[in-house]
Amino acid sequence: MIGLISATAAGAVAAQRLASAWPERTRVYEGPVRDAVGRAFGECEQLVCFLATGATVRLLAPLLGDKASDPGVVCVDEGGRFAVSLVGGHGGGANELAREVGELMGAEPVVTTATDAMGVPGLDTLGVPVEGDVAGVSRAVLDGEAVELDLEFSWPLPALPSNVGRPAARQGSVPQQEPVIHVTDRLLDIGQAQVVLRPPSLVVGVGASKGAPTDEILGLVHAALRDAGLSPKSLAEIVTVDAKADEPGIVQAAESLGVPLVTYSADELAAVEVPNPSDAPLAAVGTPSVAEAAALVRGGELLVPKRKSERADGKAAMATCAVVRRPGRGRLAVVGLGPGARDLLTPRAKAELRSASVLVGLDQYVDQIRDLLRPGTRVLESGLGAEEERARTAVAEARKGQAVALIGSGDAGVYAMASPALAEASDDIDVIGVPGVTAALAAAAILGAPLGHDHVSISLSDLHTPWEVIERRVRAAAEADIVVTFYNPRSRGRDWQLPKALAILGEHREPTTPVGVVRQASRPDESARVTTLAALDPATVDMMTVVTVGNTATREIAGRMVTPRGYRWQESAQEESE
Repeated sequence: MIGLISATAAGAVAAQRLASAWPERTRVYEGPVRDAVGRAFGECEQLVCFLATGATVRLLAPLLGDKASDPGVVCVDEGGRFAVSLVGGHGGGANELAREVGELMGAEPVVTTATDAMGVPGLDTLGVPVEGDVAGVSRAVLDGEAVELDLEFSWPLPALPSNVGRPAARQGSVPQQEPVIHVTDRLLDIGQAQVVLRPPSLVVGVGASKGAPTDEILGLVHAALRDAGLSPKSLAEIVTVDAKADEPGIVQAAESLGVPLVTYSADELAAVEVPNPSDAPLAAVGTPSVAEAAALVRGGELLVPKRKSERADGKAAMATCAVVRRPGRGRLAVVGLGPGARDLLTPRAKAELRSASVLVGLDQYVDQIRDLLRPGTRVLESGLGAEEERARTAVAEARKGQAVALIGSGDAGVYAMASPALAEASDDIDVIGVPGVTAALAAAAILGAPLGHDHVSISLSDLHTPWEVIERRVRAAAEADIVVTFYNPRSRGRDWQLPKALAILGEHREPTTPVGVVRQASRPDESARVTTLAALDPATVDMMTVVTVGNTATREIAGRMVTPRGYRWQESAQEESE
C-alpha cells in the first residue's frame, strides 16, 4: 500500500489524482501532517509526500530504522515538477516509484542512488537474496576497482561493468585483496568487501507419513541443508508427490520456508531413477521414491541423498528429504521495440533491455536503443538477411546461462524474431515474449481508425512464402471483405506484387475504397495520406511503407480513414442517400 500525505490544497489535489489513478494501491492520510506521516510510515510499504524534502526529512528522522525495513519515500514538490526518491531507493522501491509518479503526473523523477545514476545494477536489486558488504562492493564497482565475480555455477545476471569479472578475463594485474561478488548456494564466511548473491538453485524433495508434524519436517530440511553446507536462502521450492499435496505438515513447512509447494504424479516420480528406492512409498502412494524422485524429476545434481528425520522420543521417522541443485537456466527475452519512436517503446521492453547481459539484434535496431543498455552489455549485431543466424546466436547464448535480449522492430512475434527464435529454442531455457506496437497499429493510429472491424496483415514478400500462397490469402481476404494491411509491399527488385494484390482486392471492392499509405510510421520522416483503391500509385510505395486497404464499409471522414465496428452504419448511410 502507498500512503499519500499532503499539507496544502494543491498537494491534496495532486494526492487525489494519484489516488484516482491507483485506487487499489493507495490510501490518502488526512489530519495533522506529523500524525499522518507517522501512521503511514507504520502501515504502508511506500509513501508519497506532497511536501518539501526538508520538511519530510524532519518528519521522518525519528521514525527511520534501517533500509531493509523502512518504507520507500518519494517527495513531490508543490508545483508537481519533480518526484524525488528520498528514502529507500532500492530496498523500499522509491526509485521505481519516483519514475512511476513522474510518468503519471508529468514530473521529472529525481534519483540520486549512485548505481542507478551510473546505469549499474544495484546488487540488492537483482531479485535474489544478498548478504555481506553491499555498500562497500557497490562502491568498488562504481569506482572502477577490480571486482572478482566468483560464479560457482552460471546464472542469468544482468550486465555488469568491465571491471567486474573472473580474474583471468580481465586485463592487467589483479590486487590480492580485491572485492568479490560470490554467486553461490553454499554457506560461506563472508569477509569485508565481499557480497554473496543467493540464486534459487536448491530444490528439496519431501516425503512424509500421514500426520507428520511441521516441526519435524522443518527440522529435517534445515539439518539437511546445514550439514551439506547449503544456504536456505537459495531454496527455490519444496516438492513432493500429488498424494501429499494437502498434507498439513508439508504445506505448513513450505509456507514457513517462504517457498512454493510443487507436486508431481506418482507415475512421473516412478519413472525417475534414484539411488535409494523403497517398498514403503511404493505401497503407500504408488512410487518407490518420493523425496529423491520429486527433487530429481526436473533434472539437477543430487547433493543430499534421501535422509530421514530424527525424533527426540526415539519413535520411527515420519519424514524424509533429499536436496538437488538445479542448474541455472538461461533466459531469452524476445523484445519488440515498436515502430521506432522512443515513446512507443514499452516500459517492459526497456526493463528487459536493462536486465540483459547479452543483446542480439539487427545493427540498425541496436542503434535505436544502444543508450538504454547497461555498461558491460555484450552486443552481438548483424546486418539484413541474417535473421536465422541471430536467432541461433541468441538461443546459444541463453543456453550458456546468460540473460539474453533478442530484439526486433514492431512486435517481435509479427514478421520478426520470435518465430525463428522459438523454432531454435527448447525447454532447457526460459523464453519471455515482450510485446511491442506493430507497424500496422502505428500506421492505423496515424490514419484514424481503419482497423475498427475484422482485419488481417499480409506480407507481400515472397522470399519465405511462395507467391501462390500469398495470392490465395489476398483473394480470401478480398472475398471475406476484411480490411487488409500490406507489409513489405514493394521493393526495387519486387515491384509487381502490390499492383497484383490491389487488382485482386479491386475485384470485390469499389474503386473509391479508401486506402491508407503510411511511410516511416512514428519516425522523424513520417508521412501519411489517404487515397483510394483506384488512385493509389504503387510506384510511390517502398519497403518502409505500410498500405492499409479498407473494406466495403470503410469511409474517409474529415481526412481520416474509418472502418465502423459493424455494418449498420453502412446501411444507415445508404438509407440517407436514398
